[in-house]
Amino acid sequence: MDRFTAMANFICIADAGTISAAADRLGIAKSAVSRRLRELENHLGVELVHRTTRHLALTPSGEAFYHRATRLLADLDQAEEAVTREHGELSGVLRIAAPLSFGLMHLQPAITAFMNAHPGVNFDLNLDDNEVDLVADGYDLGIRLASLPDSTLMARRLAPIRSLAVASPDYLARFGTPHHPADLADHDCLIYSNVPETRVWGYTDSQGRWQPVHGRRRLRVNNGDFLREAAIRGAGIVIEPTFLLHRAIAEGRLVPILTDVPWPEIGAYAVYPQTRHLSARVRAFIDFLAQRFAGEPYWDHHLPIASKGPTAP
Repeated sequence: MDRFTAMANFICIADAGTISAAADRLGIAKSAVSRRLRELENHLGVELVHRTTRHLALTPSGEAFYHRATRLLADLDQAEEAVTREHGELSGVLRIAAPLSFGLMHLQPAITAFMNAHPGVNFDLNLDDNEVDLVADGYDLGIRLASLPDSTLMARRLAPIRSLAVASPDYLARFGTPHHPADLADHDCLIYSNVPETRVWGYTDSQGRWQPVHGRRRLRVNNGDFLREAAIRGAGIVIEPTFLLHRAIAEGRLVPILTDVPWPEIGAYAVYPQTRHLSARVRAFIDFLAQRFAGEPYWDHHLPIASKGPTAP
């Protein structure tokens, strides 16, 4: 039995929660995962997991071994990385989960540039607007666009994510330009469905009070690109992050409106589990992203950003 392989197999089972999930993550057969676990338990002379039909739970011995094995393999990774760093090389696979639109528009060129600079690093990327469980699904790193709540994840802020209200010139010519958020009640609104509406369709006024905004909900969808394109074609008004809008605004296909309204600001964060050893390649990629998006993100340049709330209508 290869003890390091057996330990890595066990850690994967503990993180994934099932033999099937661990086998998918490791890219091997379920029978091989089960065999490695049995061999490790036989070698140690203890039961490491309680087996049920749907889930695996660690025994007290399994919990203790998990923490020691995790630290041991992390030390091994660090030793290997120290040797490779002496030659100025990074290597290995980076497993990352990120939102779809941000990944396509801004993470893709960043990853390509990083791969060109570090030929030994490979990426396994999952693009999905729904949050994934980084630990259970075995990701090294997640990119989150959020006002990050308290969680068990460690986070590094990469950039502010601001929003604007926009509409097409054609829509504004047909239905008029709203001059106060309350005017949106008379307009068709395009809603991003993956977050509560109150997180976007509202603002904090100049007295620090939260003011909800209501409009005619004409379209609701879980993809920002879809909403932007619908707005370009005159379907209504949308409030979206500027990283999705800046090109269409620069090309005149969308017009910013209500630019004195401070729509909620969130951030782009690199997040990772507290218990996960942060490898040299992960640290290097986070530093690379932070430098790339440092200060005012390039997509915010020359865009109108509100600084205070509007006065009452």
